[in-house]
Amino acid sequence: MAEITNIRPGFDMSPVVAGLIGASVLVVCVSVTVFVWTCCHQQTEKKHKNPPSGSCLGQLPIKVDYGEELRSPIASLTPGESKTSSPSSPEEDVMLGSLTFSVDYNFPKKALVVTIQEAHGLPVMDDQTQGSDPYIKMTILPDKRHRVKTRVLRKTLDPVFDETFTFYGIPYSQLQDLVLHFLVLSFDRFSRDDVIGEVMVPLAGVDPSTGKVQLTRDIIKRNIQKCISRGELQVSLSYQPVAQRMTVVVLKARHLPKMDITGLSGNPYVKVNVYYGRKRIAKKKTHVKKCTLNPVFNESFIYDIPTDLLPDISIEFLVIDFDRTTKNEVVGRLILGAHSVTASGAEHWREVCESPRKSVAKWHSLSEY
Repeated sequence: MAEITNIRPGFDMSPVVAGLIGASVLVVCVSVTVFVWTCCHQQTEKKHKNPPSGSCLGQLPIKVDYGEELRSPIASLTPGESKTSSPSSPEEDVMLGSLTFSVDYNFPKKALVVTIQEAHGLPVMDDQTQGSDPYIKMTILPDKRHRVKTRVLRKTLDPVFDETFTFYGIPYSQLQDLVLHFLVLSFDRFSRDDVIGEVMVPLAGVDPSTGKVQLTRDIIKRNIQKCISRGELQVSLSYQPVAQRMTVVVLKARHLPKMDITGLSGNPYVKVNVYYGRKRIAKKKTHVKKCTLNPVFNESFIYDIPTDLLPDISIEFLVIDFDRTTKNEVVGRLILGAHSVTASGAEHWREVCESPRKSVAKWHSLSEY
């Protein structure tokens, strides 16, 4: 019988060692694959994020804010869409709950007594807790001298306040000229409080002469007045070609509208945004001017802008009404430069570019934002 010759290597490999070697090979293959994919992904992102080496954007000595684009008043609307809601808008069908309160008059002390009792059926303002942290701010219109607010009640849609406020020095004969304004809000620890809605109660229809009158009124969406005129803003611009520097001076505004039905607005400031194309490259703002619709600012801002970039530069002025409690509201807007939408804005920018070293100041009507 022929002899069988063993041609295997002269050593035996245990199954454990073979398994370890196989696992090591698999780990190396996976690591190489991940490394190659990461390099390719980073290279692709770099191509998309970095502008061409000859791009004039890189010449700007200002940090670019890619997160903000210049919003066109026309481009923001889709075909056939209107900026005003239709009469059957779903927002108008939202139930905001009701407010119960009472009105009384103290004749010996000549005082109006208002008790804010409770609210019922408030909407959810906090998605995490599925609740709200409501409180009420009350103002007597039109003089706005009497302003009070309740305490905040946590995590409830049916708050019971039972808080009484007494307003002295109000003759009974003047009650018919007064309006009670209740603003229902939800407290927010991390940002501005949310406005749930409001209740307006003319006292001409309420007679507390025979005793306390209890009333329940539906809470309605806050009525922001829509004004035809947004007011005017005066600004001055000057360009120094040698220093390649633009000086912008926010001078003053006039005839600004009251932004809500209570007339409590009137704390304006101006935000100045500089755009290269549609990318914001700088932002500044003036100080807030308290309790005025005709503010005087006289604040200047300086920007380093190369001369050859002027045709692509736009300067946006946003007149904003500051509100410590709720969200700030934009009163109106002005754009000078490449994206000016008005004849006066385009003409002002042309004069600045054609008259170097000269300050050019003009009044402009503000447009809706």
